[in-house]
Amino acid sequence: MNKFFALPFVASMALLLGSCSFGKGPQGDLVGAEDRPEFNPQEVPFGMVPCPGGTFHMGQTDEDIAASMVNMNKQVTIAGFYMDETEITNNEYRQFMNAILQDSVDVLGQEYIMTELYPDTTVWVRDFTYHMGDPLMEYYYSHPAFDDYPVVGVDWFAAKYFCNWRTKNKNAASAEEGLAGVPGFRLPSEAEWEYAARGGRELATFPWGGPYLRNSKGCMLANFKPGRGDYASDGYAYTSPVGAYFPNDFGLYDMSGNVSEWCDDAYMESSMPVVWDMNPTNPDDNEPRKMVRGGSWKDIAYFLETGTRNFEYQDSARSYIGFRCAMIQIGMGTNNSL
Repeated sequence: MNKFFALPFVASMALLLGSCSFGKGPQGDLVGAEDRPEFNPQEVPFGMVPCPGGTFHMGQTDEDIAASMVNMNKQVTIAGFYMDETEITNNEYRQFMNAILQDSVDVLGQEYIMTELYPDTTVWVRDFTYHMGDPLMEYYYSHPAFDDYPVVGVDWFAAKYFCNWRTKNKNAASAEEGLAGVPGFRLPSEAEWEYAARGGRELATFPWGGPYLRNSKGCMLANFKPGRGDYASDGYAYTSPVGAYFPNDFGLYDMSGNVSEWCDDAYMESSMPVVWDMNPTNPDDNEPRKMVRGGSWKDIAYFLETGTRNFEYQDSARSYIGFRCAMIQIGMGTNNSL
């Protein structure tokens, strides 16, 4: 090519390339993509408390009374996460049900909503033989007197659906303000639940640390079954309002007693030696047994221990099983976050 013709061609190409800029900054610097949503260091979600990540010994903290050999001790590491301060209450679940009934009947159908998502109030009659549960069946979920009591009669699927709705509801509000969405609300893994229940106390038998069920003043520290035929010595014959007893060192209430809580994991007898030791979990859709932890108002003290494992079938709703949500910590400003 003639050099006199080449010079204008090179100049025009340089002008063209300069105008395109190929996604770089105004000075040609690598500054990242523009117009990203604003994301400040992750704030503690409303109603939740931070559980700083760490390493702990997961497993039994006392005698294996049933000789089940399903919870041998194992050291694991947990990334930082947030957990609901209390169990989900009747009134919080009612907010979810009101939204579903208002917006999703055409999609889900009235029958699915009322049979799969609406709390099964008949559990108060069905769970116990020769038991006068009719007043609770009629009033426990519907009456304002029980608004601050933990929701029950919700199976594992309904608890998962609640978590998904809560995520969409929060992120829709964030999008309107031009903010980045939050990570998903979800059920805690079994390992996260046990780590949170101990509140940073290594091998703690109960969330309050010690092996005893009363404090130095003789006050009961949880809502459970203190003795044969005795449900009321702890102050409540059935469930108690959430937060009625002292929190653990993470600021979490009712990690033992009141109602047992659904976890995300499927139950597996050999999970302790099999699952990994970093954020362990066992998601198995083919296993209908799902983990429940913490014990409830109708359980003896053994089931309140932080290291006691138990399960229920995923489609079973009970008068003594509720749940709370968790959320992983991401980004800067968190301890051992993802």
